[in-house]
Amino acid sequence: MNIDPRHAAAAALALIVAGCAPTDATFGNAVRQTMAAQVVNPDPQYEDPIPATEGTRAARAVDRYRTDKVKQPDTIRTTDTEASGPK
Repeated sequence: MNIDPRHAAAAALALIVAGCAPTDATFGNAVRQTMAAQVVNPDPQYEDPIPATEGTRAARAVDRYRTDKVKQPDTIRTTDTEASGPK
């Protein structure tokens, strides 16, 4: 395979010029800020105490889920089927 010396020189020149290009000092800050926002605080401090949980109640809920006897929520109507515009 023969490589044209002009193409090789152009590729080398492009690499040299790319290395000399100025970079933004804040490049990547958005990614670092997003990563920091997603890190969980390993030792959170709360003003109010965490409410106690009931293990028996949670266990009953898990049992209902496993036996497919989950309590269905009440039905809520969110739209009106009657027309309410000018007559």
